Amino acid sequence: MLIATDEAGRVVKKPTKPTIGRMLANLQRGNAHLVLERVDEGMEGSWYVQVLLRDDNTYQLEFRDGMAAEHYQTRTISQEKVQTAMLGWAANTADWKDSFMWNKIGSQFGADDAQQPG
Repeated sequence: MLIATDEAGRVVKKPTKPTIGRMLANLQRGNAHLVLERVDEGMEGSWYVQVLLRDDNTYQLEFRDGMAAEHYQTRTISQEKVQTAMLGWAANTADWKDSFMWNKIGSQFGADDAQQPG
């Protein structure tokens, strides 16, 4: 199941494309991050994509593929590219991350971080 959570505490189970788009468009100071998490029984690890609206109005996009060692990050000024990536990740499309150059940042996380969206 897909779960969307924002910094303001809004949690939406099985969010639709329009809901994800609205939550992303509503990012601002005090509600600056959005997490889409894939939660399924039998799926070990932590699977999510998240975005942070930074103070310089850029978007920091990250995703984790199951374990802390597989955590990646990029930045962009384009909310549209972030939305396309997040919707692609939610739909499990193969090319959702192709528009970005990703930095592997898994070494910044310990093994105890494996279950928590960062």
